[in-house]
This record gives sequence, structure tokens and C-alpha cells, in this order.
Amino acid sequence: MNSTASVIKIKKVNFSAEIYMDPFNKRIRVDDYLGNLEDAIREAELAANEQQSEKLIFRGRAESFSVLLAHGFQCEAIIDGYFLGSDQYFFCKYYSDERRTSEHWINEDNIVKNVLALEKNSDIIRPPSEYVLKKITSVDAEKLAALYRNVFQVYPTPLHDPVYIKKTIEEGTIYYAFQFGDELVSAASAEVNLFYKNAELTDCATLPSHRKHGLMKFLLEKLEEELQSQGIYCAYSIARALSFGMNAVLHQLGYTYRGRLLNNCYIFDKLENMNVWVKDLAGEEKKHLKR
Repeated sequence: MNSTASVIKIKKVNFSAEIYMDPFNKRIRVDDYLGNLEDAIREAELAANEQQSEKLIFRGRAESFSVLLAHGFQCEAIIDGYFLGSDQYFFCKYYSDERRTSEHWINEDNIVKNVLALEKNSDIIRPPSEYVLKKITSVDAEKLAALYRNVFQVYPTPLHDPVYIKKTIEEGTIYYAFQFGDELVSAASAEVNLFYKNAELTDCATLPSHRKHGLMKFLLEKLEEELQSQGIYCAYSIARALSFGMNAVLHQLGYTYRGRLLNNCYIFDKLENMNVWVKDLAGEEKKHLKR
């Protein structure tokens, strides 16, 4: 479990940076920066070296594109509208050949091709009445952790731990789930960034025996509605590139494919590539108004 991750905020004379230290996934991510980018890059590279990280990620802005390229970073994906309407670019740099290579890349290209060939169908079918929709509170943390333990052998954040789930709820993460009998069988969350008005739809999990009712599409749409009510219009999701089903759900809900993060995190049972999908919820609101 990734219980050792932490956020450090650096303030120097000519730059400031917010860095996500992630030793479990052997990576460091610069989530925000201001001021002298060259110095911010140097500071991040020093931290990556000290932590023996295999991957360094910058959530870059358009104006930083050429500087990051000149420092050996490559752009792997984009989130449209991430920074209060301005696009965010995932710039990545690797420190080992093993982390920089993937034996599944071509297979994942074909998965994306087949997903994009599907007809978009955002119609949501209400699940059978035995499935009860609920917004998760701290009281449900134990049951939610049990669901994540059942679905994911390995996960990039410690969702197997109810204490961690309670902490994320206190910090503003929104969880919705379906309960069947006494157990939670499907769940998803939205991690909200109130400052930049964006949210990541994540932590999507459904028990295999309950995957035929379209529960995840329903949960994601419910989260979108709540985000719109809070004035959050940039929604994105980062899905396992090997999961045809999850990528298909996002495509059918109107998300746009925006690239793939190579060997991004440990999830399911190994280090995996992750597809980035983005949706403009403001556009969705206009559609609802026209109906």
C-alpha cells in the first residue's frame, strides 16, 4: 500500500513548487510550479535522485513545453482545461531502461482503437432495485476498503485502509457506491481540486459478479452531476490501458482519449500503463439546457 506518499511544498527566492513524493510507485510528480522553471526542474531532479525514483512527472503548462523538452522530458498525455481552463501536459522523464519500455504498448494501441470504434452511448439504465445507490460517508469506510481489497490485489493509493478512506473524505473526495445486501459491490470517487476547478474520477471498482448491470456508468454520471453543482467543469480519468471495459465506459460517457502514461503506477497486479480521458462538463451542462 502507498502509505508513504507525501506532498512537499518548496519556496525559494525565484520559484515555488508542489511535489508529490510517491516512493511506492517509484516516482515523483510536480503538481504545480511558479517562477523559474529551470530551477524548479533542477530541484525536482535532485529529489528524484535522492528518492531513487524511476520516473519524474511534471504537470506542465503550454508555455513550459519547449523548456521541458529541452530537459529530456516527453509529453505523454494532456488534460484539457485543467488549470482554470488552460491545458495541462504530462511531461515525463525516466531513470531506468526497464521503466521506459513496455511489452503491452501495441496491444494497448489496439484496445484504444477498438474502444474508439464503439458507438457512443451515454444512455444510463437504472440497475435492478436490489442495488441501492449511496453517497459514502466515514461510517462506510470499512465496507468500502473491503471492496477495494477484493477487486485490487495492488493499488497505487492505500484504499485497502479504512483510515485512509476517512481521511480522503475529510479532505473533500466524493465517493458514490452501490450496496447489494450488506456489502458494497461497486464504487467510484471524484478527487476535487477546488483551486483549479478540476476533478479526477477515479477508484473505480466493481466486484466481477456484479459487472453486468452498468453500475459504473451510473456512478460516474452521478459524480459528474455533483461536480457540476460545485462549479467543477474539467473532469478527467486515468484508466488501466489493458482494461477494455473501463476505457469503453469512459468513451461511451463522452470522454476523449488524450494519451497514455507509460509504466505509471502499480495497480491490479503489476506496474501498468494508464490511459488519460478528459471531459468538459460545461459542454455537458449546455446539452442538458437544450433538452
